[in-house]
Amino acid sequence: MEIKDILINDSCTVLQAMELLDKNAKKILFIHMDERLEASLTDGDIRRWILKGGSLNAPVKNAANYSPKYLRSERREEIFGYMKTHSIDALPIVDDRKKIINIVFKNDRDAFLNREKINIPVVMMAGGLGTRLYPYTKILPKPLIPVGDIPIAELIINRFRRLGCNKFYLIVNHKKNMIKAYFNEIDKNYDIEYIDEKNSLGTGGGLSLLKGKINREFILTNCDILVTEDFAKIYRQHRDNCNDITVICSLKNFTVPYGVVEIGDNGEIEDMREKPQMSFFTNTGCYIVEPHIIDSLQMNKAVDFPEIIEKCREKGKKIGVYPIGENDWMDMGQPEELEKMRERLETYEQ
Repeated sequence: MEIKDILINDSCTVLQAMELLDKNAKKILFIHMDERLEASLTDGDIRRWILKGGSLNAPVKNAANYSPKYLRSERREEIFGYMKTHSIDALPIVDDRKKIINIVFKNDRDAFLNREKINIPVVMMAGGLGTRLYPYTKILPKPLIPVGDIPIAELIINRFRRLGCNKFYLIVNHKKNMIKAYFNEIDKNYDIEYIDEKNSLGTGGGLSLLKGKINREFILTNCDILVTEDFAKIYRQHRDNCNDITVICSLKNFTVPYGVVEIGDNGEIEDMREKPQMSFFTNTGCYIVEPHIIDSLQMNKAVDFPEIIEKCREKGKKIGVYPIGENDWMDMGQPEELEKMRERLETYEQ
């Protein structure tokens, strides 16, 4: 990656910046005007802008930090000490005119392994039929569909283990004995407890079976998605904002494959757009949840988790959002998406 790949000007929109952040995978951009460092823009800056109700089409100067950290070129020997002191992952090196001549990053792999640890329970909804992945799920339950060399459920657990999580609850139903047999046979350094559904309880009803088992906040995840964002940041925001539920939402860019026609009140064409692009945030199927949400559920009643969220909102509970970039979420819910996940993970793990 070259320096120019993470330099933008202040007329760039927030949406364009998010797309660049996803593309360069460095979580930071620098506003460089007239070959001079003016500001920095991180994924955190954009997240705060979005949570304040800021528009995705606003210029980045509204969200950027105009007091960025940097070092002069003659102080190169101080780089890593400076980065550690100020807890930053990227540091521009500038000349006397504040022109960026280099950018130093922490090693990506070391940064992942040294992330802040969290040790909270993880609940995985692993009981569905997986009809979108048929015919794969005619043979295997969805949690055991392999992504590369290991099943998706084990891949999800392994990632949470790296973050310090040790206790996992798998809510199982369809082909549950196969799931149990697999995890009971492998070597593992974490604890799994199986929660058996007798009937299909949707994406949220199975939580009622956890009453009396969880007494602190927990991560709830579907068994067919991966969120690669730093969960310590998500957890910190959840606690700082005193949320009852934090919904992790991913930016999604979608190009309508047709020309779109808008019709006015008089029946005439008001506007025509050829294959317009839509940008919106979608629910990833991953949440941080307070334990009292479990206590509020009716035992063995089928309900989807989005419905639980809506009922909490109606009761005045605080539902927060943690927005992430499009490339920070992988979904294998359909065969073509499963192949994309496999390809992305091959690149991501290199």
